[in-house]
Amino acid sequence: MLRGPDVIRSATLPMQTPSLPHFGENNRLKLFSGSANVDLAREVARYLGLDLGPMVRKRFADGELYIQIQESIRGCDVYLIQPTCQPVNDHLMELLIMIDACRRASARQITAVIPYYGYARADRKTAGRESITAKLVANLMTKAGASRVLAIDLHSAQIQGYFDIPCDHVYGTPVLIDYIASKNLEDLVVVSPDVGGVARARAFAKKLNDAPLAIIDKRRQAHNVAEVMNVVGDVRGKTAVLVDDMIDTAGTICEGARLLKQEGARQVYACATHPVFSPPAVERLSAGLFEEVIVTNTIPMTAARQFDQLTVLSMANLLGEAIWRIHEESSVSSMFR
Repeated sequence: MLRGPDVIRSATLPMQTPSLPHFGENNRLKLFSGSANVDLAREVARYLGLDLGPMVRKRFADGELYIQIQESIRGCDVYLIQPTCQPVNDHLMELLIMIDACRRASARQITAVIPYYGYARADRKTAGRESITAKLVANLMTKAGASRVLAIDLHSAQIQGYFDIPCDHVYGTPVLIDYIASKNLEDLVVVSPDVGGVARARAFAKKLNDAPLAIIDKRRQAHNVAEVMNVVGDVRGKTAVLVDDMIDTAGTICEGARLLKQEGARQVYACATHPVFSPPAVERLSAGLFEEVIVTNTIPMTAARQFDQLTVLSMANLLGEAIWRIHEESSVSSMFR
C-alpha cells in the first residue's frame, strides 16, 4: 500500500500507450510548463516520451513577469501546463503571458492545460453586483490566444460552456476509484458532503460496483441559528468514503466526518481531486477524523501541507493520455467509458 506524505502513486488506467517512435525531431507537439506545478508537467512529459520545452521565466523588480519561449514553435501544437492555484493571480497571469508569447510565435494551436481551474467557485451570481469570475477567466484565456482548454474536474459542469473555444473536461475519478478499489474496503458506502455533490458521489458509487450512497443534508432553520446536519442513508457499521471535487479549508468535509462517526460509521475516508488546503485544513484533516485523506497532484503538495494520513495520487498518465488523444484528433471521452 502506498501511503504517507512523500508518496505519489501513478494510477493504472486502461489507456493506450502512445506509439513513441512517432515523436521525432520534426514532431509538432510541444510541451511547456509554467511555474505552478513543474513536477506534474515533468511526469506528463515522461508519459509522452517528450522533454519540456525550454523557456525563460523571470520577475522584474516591480513584480512584472517576463516569459520567453526558447525554441521555434512556428506551426506547432503547443500544450501549456499550468494550474491556476495559489497564488492564483500570479499563476493566472503567467499562463496568459505564456499563451500570448506562443500566439505571437505563430504556434498552430495553443492548448491551456489547467489541472486546477482557479476562480471556479465564482460560477454564478448569488447576489447583486457580483462578478462571474469563472467566465471572466475563460474570456481572458480566449482573448490571450488559447485555441482550446484541457481541464480536470471543474467545480461545476457549466464552466465548460463559459469558453468560446473547445474545452475538454476530464475527470479524476478513474485515478481515485482505481486506488479505492485496490484497498478492498468492506461494507463501503459513498457519501456526498452536501446536496450539491450528489451527482458526483452517485457516479463515484456506480463505478465502485454500485456501492450504496448516503448524503449529508445541511440546513439552517433561521438566521443566527446553527446548521442542522442529517445523514440521509445508512452508514452504521460501514466504511464511509466522503467524495468531493476539492478540499479547501476542510471545514465541510470534517464536519461531515464527525457526523458520520456519530451515526455509527466504522471508518471514514476523504477523497478529492484538488488539495487546495487553505489554512487550517492540514490541522483539521490530521486531527484523527480520517483513516486516510486521498487527493491528487493537480496542485503541488509542499512539505508544510503534508501529514501522515495523506495519500497523493498522480494525474500524469491521465493528462498525458488526454493530450495525446487531442493531438491525434481521437476521442477523449472514450477514456471514461
